[in-house]
Amino acid sequence: MLTGEPMHTLLMRSRLVPSAALLAPVLAATLLLGGCSGGDASSSQDASAADSSGSASGSSSGSSAATQKPYLPVPDGVDLTAQGSKLEVGQHAVVAYEPRQDSVGVLDIKVTALEKTTFAKSFQGWQLDKDTLKTNPYFVHASVKNVGRTDLGGRPVPLYIVDGRNTLIEASSFASTFKPCPSQPLPDKFGHGDRVKTCLVYLSPKHGDLTAVSFRPTQDFNPITWTGDLTRVGAEPAKKGGKGSKDKKNKQG
Repeated sequence: MLTGEPMHTLLMRSRLVPSAALLAPVLAATLLLGGCSGGDASSSQDASAADSSGSASGSSSGSSAATQKPYLPVPDGVDLTAQGSKLEVGQHAVVAYEPRQDSVGVLDIKVTALEKTTFAKSFQGWQLDKDTLKTNPYFVHASVKNVGRTDLGGRPVPLYIVDGRNTLIEASSFASTFKPCPSQPLPDKFGHGDRVKTCLVYLSPKHGDLTAVSFRPTQDFNPITWTGDLTRVGAEPAKKGGKGSKDKKNKQG
C-alpha cells in the first residue's frame, strides 16, 4: 500500500442464476481489498441462453420488433429492443426489468467502450488478496437514460459481462472513491428523462475474458448483448492507417 493512502474496500454483489439444464447452488467467493474486515462476494451467473428461431439474436441494431407484444408493460411510445438482440458497442437498447416486485424499470442503455486494465495500472494504493489477483479487471463505459415511470435511484446498472466460460459476472462496487472507474449505482434520484454516463468495474474470475456485455435480468430472458473492440486502459489512440491500440475483437461464443 502507498504511504498515507487510506484502506480501500471493493464490494462485489453476489447472485447466481443457474441454466435451465442444470440447477446449481449459489456460489460465493470472498474477495478482500484494502485489508479491511468487510468481505466481498464474487459470483457469476450462467449466461447461456438458447437462441430461439423467433428471437432477434442475429440482429445488429437496437430496433425492436413492433409486431411483438412487450415482455413487460411499458409506457406508450416506448419500443423495447427484442430479446436476443446482438449489438455492437456504440449501439443502444431499450430494456425493461423488474427491480422489485410490482415495479417495472425501463432504460435506454448504450454501451460506449470496453477496456481491459491491470491491477498495477489502475489499482495503485490498494491491497489485493490472492483471490482477487486471480481475476482480470475490466472497465465498461455506458450511457443510461430512464425512459420509464419508475424512479430507479440507487439501483445498480443492470449490466453484466460474459466471460470465456459463458458465465455472467456482476459489476463490483466500492466502499470508497475509485477514480479510474467509479462503478457506482444510479444516482439517488433517477426519474423519467434522467441520464447518466457511467463506468463499471468487473473482475473476471480465474483470469477470465470479457467476451460480451449482457442485459439478462432473469434466467428465462434471452439476453441482449453488446460486443466490440477491447481497448487497453492508458494505451495511446490508434493512428490512422497504422497499428491500433486495440485487442482483438471479442465476441460472445
